[in-house]
Amino acid sequence: MTSEYLLVDGYNIIFAWEKLKKLADDNLSEARDKLLEIMSNYQGFKKIEVIVVFDAHKVKGSVRKIYNHHNIEVVYTKEAETADHFIERVAHVIGRECRVRVATSDALEQTIILSKGATRVSAKEFEREVQAMEEKIRRKYIEDKPVKENMLESHLDPQVVAFMEKLRRQK
Repeated sequence: MTSEYLLVDGYNIIFAWEKLKKLADDNLSEARDKLLEIMSNYQGFKKIEVIVVFDAHKVKGSVRKIYNHHNIEVVYTKEAETADHFIERVAHVIGRECRVRVATSDALEQTIILSKGATRVSAKEFEREVQAMEEKIRRKYIEDKPVKENMLESHLDPQVVAFMEKLRRQK
């Protein structure tokens, strides 16, 4: 079992982060997809288990749906089950053996989570943490990479390069 989990209250984060909130105002599905993309990158960078939970408690007849999305677990709660309730239950169960953090700005949820032995991170604190992680990724994989010359000869067989050089010098 993994030693650290992050439980994310999906809609709470979407509506607390300005960039995602603007996206949700136009298209909630795109905002969810963007959050999942961000969380997948976070999971890959931090090497922890990430579970993103979305409320479906007001959707008549909905059943709980759990699926894997690029190494993160995504949960849509069932009818009459809030994301908060699901997160509390999971934090209680896995919190006995693993470190659990919960990303939410719901004040009541934060209090309950702390009583279950988990730690919490507010949506704004978590946004700053994610932005710092994205900056580290950008520096490590994009900005710090030396730019190699993209010349034709670097992609050709050395004998072909020698032949072409010989032709060039003959003119």
